[in-house]
Amino acid sequence: MSLIDKIERSRVPEHVAIIMDGNGRWAKQRGNQRIFGHKNGVKAVKAATEAAGEIGVKYLTLYAFSTENWNRPKSEVDALMSLLVETINSETDTLLKNGIRVLTIGDQSMLPPDVQRKLNDVITRTASCNTITTILALNYGSRHEITEAVKKIAAQTKDGTISPNQITPEIISKYLYTTNIPDPALLIRTSGELRLSNFLLWQLAYTELYFTPVLWPDFTKEDFFEAIVDYQKRERRFGKTSEQL
Repeated sequence: MSLIDKIERSRVPEHVAIIMDGNGRWAKQRGNQRIFGHKNGVKAVKAATEAAGEIGVKYLTLYAFSTENWNRPKSEVDALMSLLVETINSETDTLLKNGIRVLTIGDQSMLPPDVQRKLNDVITRTASCNTITTILALNYGSRHEITEAVKKIAAQTKDGTISPNQITPEIISKYLYTTNIPDPALLIRTSGELRLSNFLLWQLAYTELYFTPVLWPDFTKEDFFEAIVDYQKRERRFGKTSEQL
């Protein structure tokens, strides 16, 4: 029996975020270069997206490339950018067929021009899709995101557009990349690492965290469903007592 049969459809998280970790270790275990792991990780992206769509998740955010990833060897960074373009080319028809809208968060201006063009094209072509929204975090870093938001708010305070007393959590959220996107209800991190790695630090304030030792290329639809089943066993109180829920 698939774990999908244990999932209560009325309690599926609206937004799931995933830190896709373990590609390099997966490749190393097989005596291959890191890019071999990244290429096989694409299958896990498809599996997670399909699984999310099947149970009614509306937003799926994937941590694909962080601001810190530029520090990796140039050959790996170049290969990752080429892989991104290849994947967009090969998967766009499937995205359209399955109603998958694509968005991005992060500073896209730093990405190679051909990558920017491909991303803009797939975002435009899938804009009317409404089954699920897949958000790719590319050149994304949460501290940078928050810093840029603070700069914009400070500028508006300086010119008198808003006063310091008007700054609220809602105002700060408005200036983040994720404005108009609900905060994740569930974060999944693969590979057994137990940290957030500068990912959605503001948005994850009340998110349930799920860590699995599975390396990302081995992550399957059943692994995704297992995370959802675990999530549904938890009581989300948001500061209240159990009796108040």
